[in-house]
Amino acid sequence: MSSAESTPAMSAARQCVAEAVGTALLLATVVGSGIMGAGLSEGNDAIALLGNTLATGAILVVLIMMFGPISGAHFNPAVTLVMYLEKQLPAHLAAAFVFCQCIGGLAGVVTAHAMFELDLLQASTNTRTGGAQWLAEGVATFGLLATILYVVRQRADAVPFAVGLYITAGYWFTASTSFANPAVTLARSFTDTFSGIDPSDVIGFVLAQLAGALVAWVLYSWQFKSASPPSDG
Repeated sequence: MSSAESTPAMSAARQCVAEAVGTALLLATVVGSGIMGAGLSEGNDAIALLGNTLATGAILVVLIMMFGPISGAHFNPAVTLVMYLEKQLPAHLAAAFVFCQCIGGLAGVVTAHAMFELDLLQASTNTRTGGAQWLAEGVATFGLLATILYVVRQRADAVPFAVGLYITAGYWFTASTSFANPAVTLARSFTDTFSGIDPSDVIGFVLAQLAGALVAWVLYSWQFKSASPPSDG
């Protein structure tokens, strides 16, 4: 989820694989920790959510540090869209990133199910819809993109920790538990477990996420238009 530029020597294929593998590991963590948390919490959703939160925030730090130097570690079509608008990615590579993120996310869900001996593909029945949920996703994605854009400008090495902490907080201050990611949302519609979302609710979440991301980009662009990045000194 970093906006850091990828290493010039890295081919498009290597960058796309990084996006696919990173998103797969992210979804395996989100879904797997949700299954584990629900199984161990004996019906206490707060405890299950806490376990889900800590695992997700922690893995984001690790994944961004792993894959940031290769692809920028987006793992998120909303992030890729904004990086395209920032002219950090050509259109063809941005489209390839989004495709790989969606495929990787689905692979991560299937892997989580396999680890817990569940049906590999499921249709979620977890309803997440309505104005409050959509607003929550807009706010969650706005905050995530603002975190990335502002922090990478001022202290790029802190992005992994900033993103991990933001998502950790977002799980608890948003009504939707901060999906903040269209690829994650789509993938989670294929799991009828703690972290799932009904397939019919996906489009509302995705539209809200894209709107939140664009608002963050517009605000950032306005605030820093024609401004030079701060010097390290």
